[in-house]
Amino acid sequence: MFFLFNFIIALVLGFLEGLVGSFGVLAMLYNLAVLIPGIAVSVRRLHDTDRSGWWLIIGFVPLIGAIVLLVFMLQDSKPGQNQYGANPKEAIA
Repeated sequence: MFFLFNFIIALVLGFLEGLVGSFGVLAMLYNLAVLIPGIAVSVRRLHDTDRSGWWLIIGFVPLIGAIVLLVFMLQDSKPGQNQYGANPKEAIA
């Protein structure tokens, strides 16, 4: 949901900036505002798959790092409890 809302807001900001003719100031401010929450959500997702948050650093490797992170983020959460806590899906059910 975090990614979905960020994507929708980015589309709206891009459309508005296209109409106004600005140089991306609103988008830059929005991206700066969601930088820390975005990192936190990514680390939480890695923890759900029983990986350390330090795996985010692999994203700095061009192309390969982004592909590896995408695969990690798309994997299902590990069932049961891991070293980072309980599975959030099981807490709801």
